[in-house]
Amino acid sequence: MHKIVTAAAAASLALAAALSHAGGNTRIESFSQAKKTLEQKVYFDHRETFYCHAVFDSRKNITLPEGFTTEKHEKRARRVEWEHVVPAENFGRAFVEWREGDEACVRSNGKPFKGRSCAEKVNKEFRLMQADLYNLYPSIGAVNAARSNYRYTMLPGVPSSFGTCQMKISGRAVEPPEYTRGVIARTMLYMQDAYPKYKMSSSQAKLMAAWDKQHPVDAWECLRAERIEKIQGNANRFVKEACRKAGLP
Repeated sequence: MHKIVTAAAAASLALAAALSHAGGNTRIESFSQAKKTLEQKVYFDHRETFYCHAVFDSRKNITLPEGFTTEKHEKRARRVEWEHVVPAENFGRAFVEWREGDEACVRSNGKPFKGRSCAEKVNKEFRLMQADLYNLYPSIGAVNAARSNYRYTMLPGVPSSFGTCQMKISGRAVEPPEYTRGVIARTMLYMQDAYPKYKMSSSQAKLMAAWDKQHPVDAWECLRAERIEKIQGNANRFVKEACRKAGLP
């Protein structure tokens, strides 16, 4: 028994050391806790969705922007959901529990399961990645649903998928509004830097490097990162350095 406990403790310490060295989240394991923390300690005075600048209240009810439309997921259009800029599936597939399941992932009826539910149940590293505050942004539920886990790109000639909100979705690709592109880039660069399990494709990495240069930080991005660093204990160095160069606190 002593050996089992010692081995588990050693594995936990090794994981914490690896994530700390890479600059990842080591404090928040619960996805639900992460969402509550963002609502209460980060966005309490900036209740505005990421893609469409829709205002929401303390109960997560959204006032949709004038001219916003959606063809699908209408029931989710008036509620805030917390979206992963780097979708959970995009890093989750790196975990064997996601791909193949685990002996601990068995339902009460005896049927095994895999995917996100299994990775979340079994793997602490996955839970820490899933709950990383830097990667979570408030979104209109319908937009979050439509974006799914699609890659970011440029879609010239494609009209907005949401009326006045300039979010374009075509096939399995997304062109986000221009004002979000720098934030997206610095988030994706951070996730790749912080977690060995996540790697962007070469084309996605080139696009993010370009967006990072083309779209500088603003005061809110810097304040948001400062608040998250105090809570989570690690920095997004891409944002922090950009804020320093811009002379923003």
